[in-house]
Amino acid sequence: MPDQGFILSSDRTAHRLSVKLTTVIATSALALGAAAAAAASSAPARPPAVAAAVRPTTGRPTTGRPAAAPSPPGIRLATMLTPAAPAAARKLTPRQIARQMLGSFGWSQRQFPYLNWLWDRESSWNVYAENPYSGAYGIPQADPGAKMATAGPDWPGNATTQIRWGLRYIRSTYGSPLRAWEHEVTYGWY
Repeated sequence: MPDQGFILSSDRTAHRLSVKLTTVIATSALALGAAAAAAASSAPARPPAVAAAVRPTTGRPTTGRPAAAPSPPGIRLATMLTPAAPAAARKLTPRQIARQMLGSFGWSQRQFPYLNWLWDRESSWNVYAENPYSGAYGIPQADPGAKMATAGPDWPGNATTQIRWGLRYIRSTYGSPLRAWEHEVTYGWY
């Protein structure tokens, strides 16, 4: 019988994916433990009495707890456990931008599926989508694309500007993404 690696349970009929996932989780836990041990072993040892005597010099009241030891050089466990970037710093997709804008146009999130179907069909949410026959451009397929300059000068490559223009157009022409989608389905354009 070939080697099956780690067997993490007595149930030999476990699904391969669950075994792989368990192995990955266990390996990650071992790596974190090793990093913590390396960080702890590289930190200078400090007697408890000395650690308790160290207080911040900021003039602010202390909590009565000993001050934290200085960060050891090399691996920092806290850095390994934090996400790569805060949520606000991550770039949003055009769909996420549109979803966030719906409320500012007076629409609930129930309108998003219709908007999603509409712009998926028109441009696949591609900021640079261009119809070679009509000249329509961008996520909302404005014809001509330069119309979107009313929403901002960066319209040729900015998803937020294009979405803002498209939602204004939908509101003024159809009233809602649902009605724009119904028009698209009936006539093949909106």
